[in-house]
Amino acid sequence: MTVKKWTSKLATLALSLSVVGAAAPTLAAEAPESIVIGYALAKTGPNAPGASTTQRPNYEMWVEEVNKAGGIMLSKYGKRVPITVVEYDDRSSTEEAVRAVERLITQDEVDLLLPPWGTATNLAVAPLFDKHGYPQLGTTNLTDKADQFAKRWPNHYFLLGSASMYANGLFDTLADALKEGKINNKIAMISVADGFGVESASAARKAAQAKGFELVMDESYPVGTSDLSTLLNQVKDSGADTFIAYSYPPDTILISDQARIISLNPKIFYTGVGTQFPFFIGKYGAQGVEGQMSLGGIDGTSKAIQEYRARHKEVTGKDTDYWGSQVSYASLQMLQQAIERVGEIDREKISAELKKGGFETILGDIKIVNNQLVGIFTVGQWQNGVFQGVGPKDLKGAQPVIIPKPDWKK
Repeated sequence: MTVKKWTSKLATLALSLSVVGAAAPTLAAEAPESIVIGYALAKTGPNAPGASTTQRPNYEMWVEEVNKAGGIMLSKYGKRVPITVVEYDDRSSTEEAVRAVERLITQDEVDLLLPPWGTATNLAVAPLFDKHGYPQLGTTNLTDKADQFAKRWPNHYFLLGSASMYANGLFDTLADALKEGKINNKIAMISVADGFGVESASAARKAAQAKGFELVMDESYPVGTSDLSTLLNQVKDSGADTFIAYSYPPDTILISDQARIISLNPKIFYTGVGTQFPFFIGKYGAQGVEGQMSLGGIDGTSKAIQEYRARHKEVTGKDTDYWGSQVSYASLQMLQQAIERVGEIDREKISAELKKGGFETILGDIKIVNNQLVGIFTVGQWQNGVFQGVGPKDLKGAQPVIIPKPDWKK
């Protein structure tokens, strides 16, 4: 060995010792005791059933799973760091949600935020998330202005897609049925007069026109309506083979109850939010909901989805819904993987990582296009006790749609 080589090796050794000596105290001193995650979710008010079905159980399950594994790996410190949670009840009020999120940011100084429930609430808090540099993985917000909002709030993600995505998916299914002679081209549609109903109905009108359908009835009703029998009788007399209702959970139950009473049973019966929830099949039973359609759906053959649903039931004691729940959990997997890729709590770097996509989740490899999740079911149908994805028909796990819907059964 030459002197030069010895010198080089000694220099390298000295440098290595220097790095180790300098790094070791830093790792021990700077590692946070926990990653503090905050969220404001409705525990009371009309949004509480949705938040308590689609989001809170997934948040709690994910935190338990992460902490049971020792925490999230932060490579900067060479250790796993557990999660602690700060939660507030937004009382189903957008104003209260804004105050709660501001408190989480400025007083609790949380490291990361999870989103609230519903389109209106997510949009209300979006400026705060954006102002303070927090990524917002929205899993219950549905809007056709996602492209526009993504330019205003570049770290806001719309993981449930857009109203047009769901309307186009539905009318692709209807167009196939029309072509096969299973239904006529008449549509009867009602919608709740707020953000979800207005945007969904607007998207449906465009899709109906594009596919050659005739809207023989197109009516809206106020939030909180307690009797829809007059509108449903109009649907019955309309001659339409397809009934569409863009409804919220209480309305979805009301419509389903009153349709049975007046024997409204068109070949396609499509209702809104709540149709995919466990309480829905719990109320009517598997035979009672057979053939009813709505937004969302799952790949009932997916082992990852089956394991997730079983784990959710075991940990939280609750069944998942068949739409937003799996997206909510997948968003948490995305967030964890983005943090671990970065190796520290740096929100700007985490946001940049989220945009890259390529996350392995229960939904498969997640793809983000223009801040929106693509490749999920937009049309689902109850089939043998499972709300199966039926559209897009070429998506993995899609089942053939049942048309006409069977008669109502108690």
